[in-house]
Amino acid sequence: MEQSSKEIHIDRKRMIVSRTDLKGVIEYANKDFMDISGYSLDELINQPHNIVRHPDMPSVIFKLMWKRIQLSQDIFAVVKNRAKNGDYYWVTTKFEIRRDPLSNKVNGYIAYRQGADKKLVADITKLYNELLLIENTSGMDASEKYLIGYLDSQNKTYDQFIDDIVGKGWLFKSFFKMMATMFANK
Repeated sequence: MEQSSKEIHIDRKRMIVSRTDLKGVIEYANKDFMDISGYSLDELINQPHNIVRHPDMPSVIFKLMWKRIQLSQDIFAVVKNRAKNGDYYWVTTKFEIRRDPLSNKVNGYIAYRQGADKKLVADITKLYNELLLIENTSGMDASEKYLIGYLDSQNKTYDQFIDDIVGKGWLFKSFFKMMATMFANK
């Protein structure tokens, strides 16, 4: 983490939304996303979504996310992002598949986010630090092997692991459903 960066605390009621094409190029960003990231709409549109990727995030998590969404499977993740000024913020994200209403072909992805709570960040940081250390010393394949072993040792799939640390509660899932309904036509 950069020494001059500080954490941006996000009100969990804020709804951060972005939409991308199949390659992850931003096509839409809502006002909350712009306000929190510090980028204007002009700076975000037509840019790869990794414009907000924080270097503390293990690449293997993004590999897993891309694999899942390219298989037309939605996925939840906990992500540390970097704002334009170098500050950072943690979010719980649900990535969904977008389909053309006429052809039903996948035509992009949409991400709904809310600020991650402190306990969740504390729980996931230890794992992410270990994955990043392994990636930096032995490569992404070794990091992926560690993640698979970590999940196997807990007898959990990735989804079960995320549900356990993020919460399976009605309120949490309802928040993301509400966001999907509100931003369905953006």
